[in-house]
Amino acid sequence: MAKLETTVPSLPPQTLKERMIKVGPGFVVAATSIGAPDLLASIVVGQSYGMTFLWAIIIGTIIKYYLNEGVGRWHLATGTTILEGWRSLGRWATGYFGVYAVIWGFVYGATAAMASGMAMNAMWPVLPIWGWAIIHAVAGFLLVYTGKYKLFEQVMTFLVGLMFLTIVGLACFFLPGLKELSWGLVPTVPDGSLYLVLGLIGGVGGTITMASYGYWIKEKNWTGKSWIPMMKTDAKVGYIITGVFCISALIIGAQFLYGTNVEIRGDQGFVTMSNMLADQFGEPMRWTLLLAFWSAVFSSLLGVWNGVPYLFADFVRTIRMKKNKELADKPVTEKDPMYRLYLFWLTFPPMIMYFFGKPVELIILYGVLGSLFMPFLAITLTILLNSKKVDRDARNRWLTNAVLIGCIMMFGFLGLTELLDLF
Repeated sequence: MAKLETTVPSLPPQTLKERMIKVGPGFVVAATSIGAPDLLASIVVGQSYGMTFLWAIIIGTIIKYYLNEGVGRWHLATGTTILEGWRSLGRWATGYFGVYAVIWGFVYGATAAMASGMAMNAMWPVLPIWGWAIIHAVAGFLLVYTGKYKLFEQVMTFLVGLMFLTIVGLACFFLPGLKELSWGLVPTVPDGSLYLVLGLIGGVGGTITMASYGYWIKEKNWTGKSWIPMMKTDAKVGYIITGVFCISALIIGAQFLYGTNVEIRGDQGFVTMSNMLADQFGEPMRWTLLLAFWSAVFSSLLGVWNGVPYLFADFVRTIRMKKNKELADKPVTEKDPMYRLYLFWLTFPPMIMYFFGKPVELIILYGVLGSLFMPFLAITLTILLNSKKVDRDARNRWLTNAVLIGCIMMFGFLGLTELLDLF
């Protein structure tokens, strides 16, 4: 199996202050995992149920942290990638990922670029949505193609800061009282809302991009078990930020839209809501929400453009390792031909869908695969991080296993429900 060390590693920080200074991939995780659908889902739930499901967002954030931390711990404890871990489980694991990555990449490439174009068009309608979509897709392609992770991380950190100022700033404007907040901390499931609660928990904090986390910590030259404490701090920062963003969106929906019959659905919902804010509070509030919308969708686009090609390139490498043993000592980089091929796949072929829409069959298959990815990740992490492939001191503790088993049950139920809905 390929070791992740590529240069002489620096010593890991020992104090919390030193670790906080080195946080970086956590910002990338936060920026990537919070897209327009996540924010909009929180707003819609707040509109319908007020602060009732605050507890669900907190639980969802904790669950996604454990999944993300598991990916990072596997990379650091074994010196191998998550794709190599999946390969060790059998062809079913890598085969599933390969099919999923190709279909998911094509559909996501179109939806992310169009969402970015819609946000920019709402602010500056000098170009049609498809024109702005092309600009955003190509801008992401060029930024990632350079292979300069430090620049990429700086851009993502800036977008996280912009999201914080806009989303959290708006939430502060509508901040509820402590009594109302405390009610939302008590687990309550109103009649007929179980599926909504599970979907909200499962929707917090990204899906396939969590598997990219190991490659981002590699770019920071964090290698070996001694870096696990640093990685945990970094991941916690990322998911605290993620939770704050989703809670802020819930507050906005609960305080501004609760009890109204305004339809806030799809990416267009942000445009509708921004116009409502402008009518009631003035044009600056409209721009604040649109900037939040744009920073959320574009940061997600950039995170996927940078992170998921690692997974695809590593997928190809693990397949080829059977015939070419030398590839075991050549970890993937941003300059890998397969990395750039998948980056191309994300960027250019989906542009066809800007004009012709998304084929129904592709959307159905994408939805099925997407609903099954989270239980797949939870199952494989449970197996791998309890196996002898990981040193005993780096294996799962009982709490981690309990959370992962809970993930399997919850995401398995959601996935099965979505499959049944198709028929």
